[in-house]
Amino acid sequence: MWISVLTAVAEQVVNRLITLEPVLKQDLRDAEHRVLAITLTDLKISCAFHYNGEHCFVYGNYQDSADCHITTSLDTVSELKDPSQLTRLIRANKLDLEGDIHLAQAYSKAFSNLKIDWAEHLSRYLGDAGAQQLVNSLGQSKAHAQKHCETFEQIFTQLCQDELNVTVHPLELEQFKSQTRALSQQLTALEQRFNALTD
Repeated sequence: MWISVLTAVAEQVVNRLITLEPVLKQDLRDAEHRVLAITLTDLKISCAFHYNGEHCFVYGNYQDSADCHITTSLDTVSELKDPSQLTRLIRANKLDLEGDIHLAQAYSKAFSNLKIDWAEHLSRYLGDAGAQQLVNSLGQSKAHAQKHCETFEQIFTQLCQDELNVTVHPLELEQFKSQTRALSQQLTALEQRFNALTD
């Protein structure tokens, strides 16, 4: 049930983006009348995208054949927006691709190039000045939120490493690696001496 709702929402969002940004329709020209299927192994769901030149249809629980079928995890999906990363992800065994890689690259390129001018679209309702001010305010809020998240992450990491001692400090890890390498070299030297004595 929730998969049907999710795919319906995704379909509405994609088609709305196509309406707002005509460039997206041009970028998806290479994907016309072809099916891109995506299976998320960790969520155990499969969906498909079919663009017919005007609208994009999103199907849930897709089991039929596709021109390109990507099998990956939810964590890797965010990396698919960069077309140049597809080959690296395949080599790293983070992604399995069957079929035409150019279809996957077409979708990836189309959505990575998507830059919506929200001020222009909002100006119909708020006027030019109001729309620009709202977009600027949202951009500043996003920057502040990212800064706070980075600060919180640093504080949390230091708390876990220094105060609670539940994670290993990077310096301790480097020291452990150095000691392990030294011990390995000593064992190799000892083994060589032992072999020389027995010979």
